[in-house]
Amino acid sequence: MRRSGETNPSGDFWKLIFPAIVLLCTLPLVAQKAQETSPPKYDVHTETKMKGTVEEVKLPPKGSKKEVAHLLVKTGTDTADVYLCPKSFLDDMGVSFNKGDEITLTGSKVKQGEADLILAREVVKGTDTLVLRDEKGNAVWSWHR
Repeated sequence: MRRSGETNPSGDFWKLIFPAIVLLCTLPLVAQKAQETSPPKYDVHTETKMKGTVEEVKLPPKGSKKEVAHLLVKTGTDTADVYLCPKSFLDDMGVSFNKGDEITLTGSKVKQGEADLILAREVVKGTDTLVLRDEKGNAVWSWHR
């Protein structure tokens, strides 16, 4: 039996080790969640050019200024999900897209989770050219503000 004032060495050990074990077990889950929610990165090595027809314009709900607008673009028999930029940047540039618009785009083919998508760098509609990223793939809308 322990006397008053004595410490239990094995109890102190577990008080120190248990939080470290919990932390080590949860770190992979936190890292995985961060990876799932992080936006895809432009890769100049997967850059491609294509022509197509806008099938659908997907805009974020009103009030979601930071969310990305994207297009479903039909290229031959395939349909590509093309991520453009925040809706607010499109508004500031006075650019809009509609179903049936013929466009030519340059962008990076990337994966986000299981989905294949294209991060647009430049979109040409008629005689108008919308530049969304520089030649290295850095977003120009971040310079705009």
